[in-house]
Amino acid sequence: MKKTTGKKVWIIKNHYDKTTVIAAELEALCLAAGFIFDEKQPDIVISVGGDGTLLAALHYYETQLETVRFIGVHTGHLGFYADFQEHELDKLVDAIKHEDPSEAFRYPLLKVQIHFTDGSVKTHLALNESIIKRASKTLVADFKISDFLFEKFRGDGLSVSTPTGSTAYNKSIGGAVMHPRVKAFQVTEVASLNNLVYRTLGAPMIIAAKDTVTFVLEDADDYLLTVDQLEYFYDKIASVTYSLDGGEIAFVNGGHTGFWHRVKNAFIGEVK
Repeated sequence: MKKTTGKKVWIIKNHYDKTTVIAAELEALCLAAGFIFDEKQPDIVISVGGDGTLLAALHYYETQLETVRFIGVHTGHLGFYADFQEHELDKLVDAIKHEDPSEAFRYPLLKVQIHFTDGSVKTHLALNESIIKRASKTLVADFKISDFLFEKFRGDGLSVSTPTGSTAYNKSIGGAVMHPRVKAFQVTEVASLNNLVYRTLGAPMIIAAKDTVTFVLEDADDYLLTVDQLEYFYDKIASVTYSLDGGEIAFVNGGHTGFWHRVKNAFIGEVK
């Protein structure tokens, strides 16, 4: 019987044929290295695919984030959270074999608390961002920073992002790119309505980690709330509160690519 290392792993992949082949090769390498496959309580979750696959893995294990660490292989054109390419599977297995949990890279998660008109509360966690909008009408919301009423927003929606999520949807709507070591989160307007009657700041806002952001909403039945790649349709929402105390996600420290290197590789490429 082959001796095991005692490390428990699990592979989460997307549905593409290419990824299935890579995941099978990776599984064989993991077994040869003596890893134990455990879906229910893994030490390390290996994401094979793109950033969407990694986000799916996070949400699948979000109740175990204090004990689970993540590592990724990107099989497409862009993998912001994945450190390894498909031809580096041996390196990935070696990184898992020699990893020290105490040296894991940790990124903050956004806590999203939805307060309903009946007094109930539902909580989500986001690694990238959460967006609130309405299905077909203008979003109207009182925008509060902690207990301070900052503005009344009118527009298509509002996006709240983490530092790592600042390079995702937030960047596409003109938000700032933030390094994960900045202890803050960001609010960015989506097509705000600005004229002589209605005014908003009209600029991305960096919110200190100690503060909360609350959007007090009108009574309506067509709210769309996104949490990373997940979509939820809600009615009877009184308010949504965002804070940076949703815990952290841990990534295996092995061949980990620095943040600005990731940004350059993702958006700029080689400088000539």
